[in-house]
Amino acid sequence: MEASRRVLFVCVENSFRSQIAEAYFNAYAPEGWAAVSAGIKPSESVHPNAVKLMLEEGIDISGKKPRLLDRELQEQADLAVIVCSGSQCPVVYAKKVLEWNIPDPAGMPLEEARKIRDEIKRRVLELVEFIKRRESRDK
Repeated sequence: MEASRRVLFVCVENSFRSQIAEAYFNAYAPEGWAAVSAGIKPSESVHPNAVKLMLEEGIDISGKKPRLLDRELQEQADLAVIVCSGSQCPVVYAKKVLEWNIPDPAGMPLEEARKIRDEIKRRVLELVEFIKRRESRDK
């Protein structure tokens, strides 16, 4: 079934946090929902530690390619989640925007980056539950 609702995860390079968030959301997405991710300065490839950490979870993101945040992605999003923290984070124009302020794990040792991955998973699962509760209430 084609997803009719979309979550957009956004950070700067779209190589770590937003890729992980997208992968988790799509793994646990409520029916009719899907996630995409993008960044304002996309890097060449997904960070190798992001790939490694997600493989530990049984999710392969090695084939993903960072993409540029454009107007169309923002307009199509029912919800946008800014996962980065700090002044480099983009401003996002979507129907609803959440800010998670997650530190950049790119320069961290794998152990520290794993904690960031786990925090992203926790927040994504909370978001999925929130969407499910809201949709069951609205039926």
